[in-house]
Amino acid sequence: MNRIDRLTAILIQLQGKKIVKASEISDRFNISLRTVYRDVKALQEAGVPIGAEAGTGYYIVDGYHLPPIMFSKEEAAALLTGEKLMAQFSDESNRKQFGLAMQKIRSVLRGAEKDYLETLEDNIAVLRVQPKFEDIQFPNRFMTEIQQALGMNQVIKLDYYSLQNQPSIREIEPMGMFYSSGYWHLIAWCRLREGYRDFRIDRIRKLSILSISYKRNAHPSLQTYLEEHRFKDDQPTFLVKIAVQNDVMCFVHGQKYYFGLMEEKKVGDKTELTFLQSSFTNFARWLIMLGNKVEVKQPEELKTMINGLIKELQVHYS
Repeated sequence: MNRIDRLTAILIQLQGKKIVKASEISDRFNISLRTVYRDVKALQEAGVPIGAEAGTGYYIVDGYHLPPIMFSKEEAAALLTGEKLMAQFSDESNRKQFGLAMQKIRSVLRGAEKDYLETLEDNIAVLRVQPKFEDIQFPNRFMTEIQQALGMNQVIKLDYYSLQNQPSIREIEPMGMFYSSGYWHLIAWCRLREGYRDFRIDRIRKLSILSISYKRNAHPSLQTYLEEHRFKDDQPTFLVKIAVQNDVMCFVHGQKYYFGLMEEKKVGDKTELTFLQSSFTNFARWLIMLGNKVEVKQPEELKTMINGLIKELQVHYS
C-alpha cells in the first residue's frame, strides 16, 4: 500500500472510533510507531483536525467528516455477501437494519459498481436448513434491542423459555452475543439466579429495555468469559475419539464442528477425530448414521450406548 492510500485508510480508521491508539494503527498497517507519528502529523498539516490524548490515542475533532466514501468492486461484493449471510443467520430486526444500511451504501456507489452488484445479485446464495420448531414458535426479533442495551449498559427484562420449556421472568445485565451451532446466544449476569447465564436469543418470548443502568466494568469482557467457560459445564465432560473412513469424510465435514471437534488427523485410509462431549445420546445417534464406516476408539461407554440403540432398532423392526 502506498503512502497516499495508507493516509486515507488511517483517516477512515480514526473516524470509525472515538479514540484510536497508535499501536492499533501500527498493527493494522504493519508499520513502526515512528511512521504512525509521521503519518498523523502529515494529516494534521493537510488540515485534518486530529487531536491527541497523552497515553490514550488519537481522535477526530467533532464535526469533521470525510466526503462520501467510494467503494471498490471487491468491497461492494463483500458487502453483498454479508447481506446474504445476514438474511439467513440473523434475526428480523437486524435484517431490517442491515437492509437499510445497504440501501445507503448502494446510493453512494458509482455506476460501474452498481452494475457489478446487480450482476452478482442473482449469482450468490446462502442456503439454510428448514426452520426448527423454535424458529416458528418464538418471535426471534430482538437482536437490535439487545445491541442497544449492550451499547448503553442498560438492564434487560426477559420473558424466557428454557430448553425444557420452563417459563421465567429475568432481569439481566448483558455482556455480549455470539453465534454458535446455528443459534445466537446472549451472555449476561442474571439478577434472579445471581450468576452468569447463557440465553439462547431464539428462546426469548418478550423483551424490554429498562431505564436502569449497570456498571459494565463489573463484568469480564465477552472474550474473557468465553475463553474461561468454553468447555465448562455443570455436567462432566468426556474425551471421545473416533476413526472415520476417508471416503465418507465428505458427509461429516459440517457436522463435526457442531459436535465440538477438537482435533483432526489423517491416518492412512482413515481420519481420527477427537471431541469433547458432556452427553453421548445425540453423538451416538449421529455415529449410527455412518454405519460400519466409523470406529469408536474411546470411551467404552459410548460403544455400549451405540449397541443399546442398535438393539432397540432391531426390536422395533423385527
